[in-house]
Amino acid sequence: MAEQAFVQTFLNTLASQPVRYADDYHQPPENSLRRVPVLPIALPTPPTKANATASSSASIQITIKSLKPPFTLPLTVHPTDSIKSLKDLIAQSPLPIGTPPPADAQRLLLKGKALADTKLLQEYAVNDTDVITLMLKPGVAWDPAAPVATSDPTASSATTTTSSTTNSMATLASPAPRRGHQRIPSVVLSPSPSADDPKNPKQEKDILLTLDPVTAATNPPGETLSTYEATVAKPEFWEGLLAYLRTQFPTPADALTAFEDFLRASKGALTASQIAKIRDQVGIVGMAGR
Repeated sequence: MAEQAFVQTFLNTLASQPVRYADDYHQPPENSLRRVPVLPIALPTPPTKANATASSSASIQITIKSLKPPFTLPLTVHPTDSIKSLKDLIAQSPLPIGTPPPADAQRLLLKGKALADTKLLQEYAVNDTDVITLMLKPGVAWDPAAPVATSDPTASSATTTTSSTTNSMATLASPAPRRGHQRIPSVVLSPSPSADDPKNPKQEKDILLTLDPVTAATNPPGETLSTYEATVAKPEFWEGLLAYLRTQFPTPADALTAFEDFLRASKGALTASQIAKIRDQVGIVGMAGR
């Protein structure tokens, strides 16, 4: 029993030792993995790289389409042209309806996406026969019937300067399309009561600094208000109107909406101070606290 225990211990010790193989050791073939057969498959010839210079220099045909006023303009451009150069090309191309819009007033869109001036056509993947939509920037007035200003070598520089100044003033004077509530509120500075008037020490001398020509034309300083303007300026009138609207509409939200519509329609005859007094009396705060 002692010899059997010794042999068992010796075998366990040998089995726990790491196995070291010689440098020229080869595994027996029966213990090796079988090789997977490799079939010789003919591969196609790799495509040659296209000449990028030749493809970028090829011209493409695009169409400029405007919805208002409606017209189409076919143009021949290169993919390496910038959006700014495309706008300049449109501004120099004659249109069937008259003169084209200036480059600074143009806004180009491709599939609903605006095109930046510093980008190239190939960066937007503009291909042949693509249609680019032409629109005008907000606040820009363009008259296709206006004559094109041609350069006259005999004309003086003073005439050119006067013509450009007149066109710029006409563009600024043309009314821009109105989008919602864009009125510039009037600013009323109410100083402390003047002590110079002994009859009425609480008299306020309001200095009206209006930034809106519509308000200035409606209520110029020093002019007597009409009966309509005097009635509309009373906070009690709007308080009674709100009470009446609440009796006519089923929900309070509808009554407030109607009240805001009436107040917005009458803002041309009211100053910012009067609107603030009306809202304080009624208890309804408008947009931005006005």
